[in-house]
Amino acid sequence: MTTPTNLRILARGRPADLHAVAAEIRSGRQQASELLDMAIAAADTPACRHAYVRRFDVMARVAATAVDDARRAGAPVPPLAGLAVSVKDLFDVAGKPTTAGSKSLAHADPAAEDCPAVARLRAAGAALTGHSNLTEFAFSGIGINPHHGTPANVATAALDDTPRIPGGSTSGGAVTVAAGAAWAALGSDTRGSIRVPAALHGLVGFKNTQALTPTLGCLPLSFTLDTACAITRSVRDAVLLHEVLAARQVRLQHRPLQALRLALPRGAMLDGLDATVARAFERSLARLREGGAVIEELALPEGDTPWLSSGQISGAEAWAWHRGRIETHHADYDPRVLSRIRSGSGVAAADYIERLQTRRRWAADVAQAAAGFDAFVCPTVPVVAPPLAPMLANDDAFFATNALLLRNPSVVNHLDGCALTLPCHEPGEFPVGLMLWAPAHCDDSVLDVSLTVERALAHPGR
Repeated sequence: MTTPTNLRILARGRPADLHAVAAEIRSGRQQASELLDMAIAAADTPACRHAYVRRFDVMARVAATAVDDARRAGAPVPPLAGLAVSVKDLFDVAGKPTTAGSKSLAHADPAAEDCPAVARLRAAGAALTGHSNLTEFAFSGIGINPHHGTPANVATAALDDTPRIPGGSTSGGAVTVAAGAAWAALGSDTRGSIRVPAALHGLVGFKNTQALTPTLGCLPLSFTLDTACAITRSVRDAVLLHEVLAARQVRLQHRPLQALRLALPRGAMLDGLDATVARAFERSLARLREGGAVIEELALPEGDTPWLSSGQISGAEAWAWHRGRIETHHADYDPRVLSRIRSGSGVAAADYIERLQTRRRWAADVAQAAAGFDAFVCPTVPVVAPPLAPMLANDDAFFATNALLLRNPSVVNHLDGCALTLPCHEPGEFPVGLMLWAPAHCDDSVLDVSLTVERALAHPGR
């Protein structure tokens, strides 16, 4: 498969990310409008089939042209420099409907205004290219959408001919970045919906502490767990996008590898790794240790694992939002999504409150255990992207794989923590994600550690 032109742009000897290309635009060596044309051309290729629910080409061109005009006039170039950013079809964009990838919202009215996350991207100079596809209502880690089609994994397509899952729920967002149609993708992460597709595509996905980024104007899955965040091509882009979305400055210490102390969580998070993931993970740990990082095994405090793995909090909260719509629109729902939403109807109020209290206690116990460590380290997901066809054909395969993909990332959401996935595979291998994570409000430390780890594991041209 041919790599889109803008993925081959080099800056200072490394594959370009948004950070590098924005600097090229500021210097006048690149034009935002020309780079946007490349992104739109990439969106028109087969690699991006089903990646978008709706496109904003005209609006994006206006934004990119405005940046070029401002630079020529000597005005400051904004942080995102007129570069392409896709928006998950959960977030309100002024003048466009928000439909959550669902047939049941096909006739939704256009949004009256940008939601805060989109407004911040626009103010930072992003060229918003369209609403990206997703699992309907963001309710699975596989990425299948029967209404708008399912985008195939772009990264694995270069290695074999078997269409593989994109990961979800931010499936289209990951595909737009991997295919060169966007430099970053705004999405949401409830139990792994940013990190799963990022890991399966060899991209970077950062899930911040929930309270740091506004979710107002984003259709909810779980009020407790939803987080607004982004998929990017590098950790430094993750820092930049987080600064824009959270309207805060990240404080980096730029610690060397020798200064890092990482915790390796014993138990379920390391179970069931396939051969490719196990090989990449062990190789990465060895490289980090050789570089001087201290990595120690640590048993996580025991929690009531059934409530953690079953998604009972998100299920109950999804039912609260959807129950009125389901009465009149149930035939327009993906049956798999509908069954998961309906499962929340059986959660009693007392049980729901008890689970929230259990979550709070467990998060405090993990934070205490994590004291003295800079971050936890584990595989983001235990398997490489599975073939798509069995997931479409078989409910048992779908639900078993969904639970496996969400297992590790969902731990962080239930802790209200922060986490970043970055690629740790060798060239020629299927993508594998390494997840660095920590309790709530350790975002700057996780980003700082991730920059150091990314450098240690970097492969030219990956």
